[in-house]
Amino acid sequence: MEGRNLRKERTGLVASSSMDKSVTVDIRSKIKHPRYGKYLKKTTRLMAHDENNECGIGDTVRIMEIRPLSKNKCWRVVEIIEKAK
Repeated sequence: MEGRNLRKERTGLVASSSMDKSVTVDIRSKIKHPRYGKYLKKTTRLMAHDENNECGIGDTVRIMEIRPLSKNKCWRVVEIIEKAK
């Protein structure tokens, strides 16, 4: 019997927590320009499920990919790494 595939995990900053049981997480990364070699900052915004409404704006969180819960939401908050001050 085959096991489940590994889920993707990302670490990011909570940008918005005004929704019920949902947060918006900014994933920041640096990519190298293919021609000029300069590193560019890239930000990806993901919606994540926060079951207990524990996250606040500015928190650093780890999120994991799950099945789609709504039109935009297919990630869930695994843990809060660091609370905002």
